[in-house]
Amino acid sequence: MAGVAGSGSVGEARPRIALIIGDPAGIGPELIARLLADPATRPAAQVLLIGNREAIADGAACAGVGDPLAIEWVELVDWPGVDRKGFARGVANASNGEFMLQMLGLGAKMVHSGQADAMCFAPLNKSALRAGGMQTEDELRWFADLLGWNGTCGELNVLDTLWTSRVTSHIALKDVASHLSSEGVAKAIQMITEALCAAGKENPRIAVCGLNPHNGDNGNFGREEIDIIAPGVALAAARGFSADGPFPADTIFVRARGGAFDGIVTMYHDQGQIAMKLMGFERGVTVQGGLPIPIATPAHGTAYDIAGQGKANPGAMRNAFALACAMGVRRMAR
Repeated sequence: MAGVAGSGSVGEARPRIALIIGDPAGIGPELIARLLADPATRPAAQVLLIGNREAIADGAACAGVGDPLAIEWVELVDWPGVDRKGFARGVANASNGEFMLQMLGLGAKMVHSGQADAMCFAPLNKSALRAGGMQTEDELRWFADLLGWNGTCGELNVLDTLWTSRVTSHIALKDVASHLSSEGVAKAIQMITEALCAAGKENPRIAVCGLNPHNGDNGNFGREEIDIIAPGVALAAARGFSADGPFPADTIFVRARGGAFDGIVTMYHDQGQIAMKLMGFERGVTVQGGLPIPIATPAHGTAYDIAGQGKANPGAMRNAFALACAMGVRRMAR
């Protein structure tokens, strides 16, 4: 059983956030150090920090800030990896991959058992995770297996107040059309609606993308909009989850950026990711949607090329932490 080392007094209204340093070979420890050095972080949560002392100290040195472990409202989780050493910067291998999986597993179990209210982790490296033993397509499915979760789940991306979900995710583009179904569209609408509500947005407005150029042009450029996507929108509405669409993917993000929608359901990975990252690469957040526990992380990667240089931008890390806090508060209320 993990414990916490240190003292930290916390007000009852603040959620307990399991905060994980991410890949110790990347910019994660620096981002965590910058986040915890920000005075605005203190009133948001009680932080249960999961990592190893060496990487935490190195991250603080790179960031030019004080020792996060000296902060009274930060509690270092006492676990077998806390004194682990020897991770080389910018290297993806089985060693740091296995270490990341151990931290993620500990954090997820803490939230699932009620020791924490939400989880937030700094960027991971998928190659290292796979080398370290992850056999699923991504960490979302790994979490689902760990938690024994068989319900609908999917990656949600968040930029400021705009959220996106996907009907398909980490598959080859040539396989997207064959993996679309009306049921999948309906479930993606339901998942993003429930996630927005869990984050505090009442009656979210959801739009749905088409798949083909010009939304299929009434079947001239493909019939997925007519045969699959529109029936999926109707199916979701029949289940109590209303959405509008399908709309052409090359214009719906312009409308959403103007405030017309709170969430967009996309048909494949890059359909939403390109738009969201162009609008705010250094602010985006990923939510592990549909799982029985709230989990958020920055939408960018480990940035091995600048690890250790003190250049890491903490904007997305701050946003991920804030969103984890918001979801944690809602979980506490439930």
